[in-house]
Amino acid sequence: MSLAATTEADLLGPIDVAAPPRTRRPLVLWLLAILVAALLALPLVYVVVQAAQTGWSEIVQLVFRRFTLTLLWNTIRLSAVVTAACAVIGTAAAWLVEQTDLPGRRFWAVAVVLPVAIPDFVIGFGWVSVVPAVHGFFGAVLVMTLALYPLIYLPVAASFRGSDPGQEEVARSLGLSRLETFRRVTLAQARPALLGGCVLVSLALLAEYGAFEILRYQTLTTEIFFESQRSYNIPVASSLSLILVVVSFAVLGGEALARGKGRVTRTTRAIRARNVHRLGRATAAALAGLTALVVLALGVPIGVIIYWLVRGGSTTLPASTSLVGAALTTAGYAAAAGGLATLLALPVVLLTVRHPRRSTATLERGTFVIQAVPGLIIALALVFFSIRAVQPLYLSPPLLIVGYSIMFFPLALVAVRTSVAQAPLALEDVARSLGRRRVVVWWRIVLPLVGPGLAAAFCLVFLSTVTELTLTLVMVPTGVQTLATQFWAYTSGLSYAAAAPYAGIMIAIAVLPSYILGRWFDRLPSRAGRLT
Repeated sequence: MSLAATTEADLLGPIDVAAPPRTRRPLVLWLLAILVAALLALPLVYVVVQAAQTGWSEIVQLVFRRFTLTLLWNTIRLSAVVTAACAVIGTAAAWLVEQTDLPGRRFWAVAVVLPVAIPDFVIGFGWVSVVPAVHGFFGAVLVMTLALYPLIYLPVAASFRGSDPGQEEVARSLGLSRLETFRRVTLAQARPALLGGCVLVSLALLAEYGAFEILRYQTLTTEIFFESQRSYNIPVASSLSLILVVVSFAVLGGEALARGKGRVTRTTRAIRARNVHRLGRATAAALAGLTALVVLALGVPIGVIIYWLVRGGSTTLPASTSLVGAALTTAGYAAAAGGLATLLALPVVLLTVRHPRRSTATLERGTFVIQAVPGLIIALALVFFSIRAVQPLYLSPPLLIVGYSIMFFPLALVAVRTSVAQAPLALEDVARSLGRRRVVVWWRIVLPLVGPGLAAAFCLVFLSTVTELTLTLVMVPTGVQTLATQFWAYTSGLSYAAAAPYAGIMIAIAVLPSYILGRWFDRLPSRAGRLT
C-alpha cells in the first residue's frame, strides 16, 4: 500500500521556514529539479500519446459503453465506502490512543499501525483462504478497510498529538458538550491530516489490483491490467488509464477544495500539556473494539500464513534457494529504490525550502501529480519509452528500480521536506562564516539535522516497494523472482501452502521499517498529557 501524502501540510500541518528566501539563483538545483519533474511526467505523457493515437472519438465510445460505466461505478462506490470507513476507524483509534487514558497506549500505538507491513493482496489471500464467501463488493470493503485504515490513523494521530488544548477548553467554557467540542474543535484541528489520509486511501484504492483480483471484484485497474497483459490491447488499456487519471485528479481537486475552506491554527506557540480524557465505563468497549480491529487486520492474515505453513509441511514448501533468492532480490530492489527516491527528492526539496518562490512552489506541487497515477500506468509508460528510446533498459533491474522511485516519489518528498524545513539556515551561515567548506558544513551540520527525515523517506519507499505487486508484475526482469511475484504465482495456482512462506518473509522484512515509521510519526510533535 501506499503511505504518500498530498502535501506535507496534510500530514504534519504548516512548517515555518525561519530564513528568508535567498536571492542567489540556484541554477544547479533548478536544473536537477526540472529533470526530476520531467522524469515524473513520463507516465502522463504516455497516457496522452496513447490517447491521441487511439482517437478521441473512439475514447468517447469506450468511456460511455455500459461495461466501462459499470467498472467506473464499481471503482467510485468502493472508494467512497472504504474511505469513509477508514476515516471513522482511523480517527477513532487515533483519538483513543492519543487523547484518552486507554490502558496500554504504547502497545496499541504499535499494534494498530502494523497492518501497514502486510500487503493488501496478502490480507485478501488470508480472508479468502479462510472464508471463501469473502468476495465481491462487501469482501473488498472488508479487506481494503482493514488494510488501509493506518493511512488515516498515522497522520490523524500526529495531528491530535500536536493539537492546541486551549481551543477545547474555550469551547467547553462556552457550554459545548464533549461531543460538540470533539466535532467542532478537535476534529476541525485534525481536518488537514484527515483529508490527506482520505486522499491516500482513495488513491490506493484506485491503483489496487492484487487484492481485487483475489476477491473477484472488477475495477478500472483490474480491467486495465487484463487488457494490457492478457489481451495485449494497449489502446484500450491506455484509454481506461486516462479515465483513472481523471478520477484521481478529481480526488486531489476535491481534497484541495475541502482543505481550502478555512484553517485552524494554534492560539499559542507555547507547548502545553494535552487534555487526556477519562474513558471510565467506556474503557472495556474501547479495548474490545481495538482488540477486534487488530485481530481482524493482523490476526487473520498472520494466522492463515502460520496455518498453511504448518499444514503444508516440508513437501509443499518452495526450495530454500528460491525463497532466499526472492527475499534478497526484493530487499535489494527496495533498498535501491529507497535510496534513489530519496536522492531525487533532495534537489526539489532544497530548491523549494531554501529558495521559496511561487515558481519553486509550483514545481514542487507539480511533482505530486504522480501520486494520481496508478503503478500500472507508470509501468506501461516506462516500458513504452524504454523500447523506443533506451532499448538496453527494457525489462532490466535499473528500469524497475526507476519505476519504484517514480511511483513512491511523493513519499520521499514529504519526509525529506519535513526535515529540511526544520533545519535552521542560520547554523549553516554561521559555519560558513567561520571558514568551513560547504561539504564540511553539510556533513557536520546539515546531515545530522535532516538525517531522521532521510531515514524516514528511505523506510517509506523501502516498505512500499517490498509490498508492491502491480508494477512488479509488468516490469520484473525475465527470470527474476521477487517475493510478491512468487506469492502471486503460487496463489494464482491455488498453491496456498507454497505461497505462505513468501507472504511471511514479506511481512518480516516490512515490520522493521513500519516500526521505524511509527516511531517517526510518534516523535514529530512532543507528547505530554494531563487528566481531565
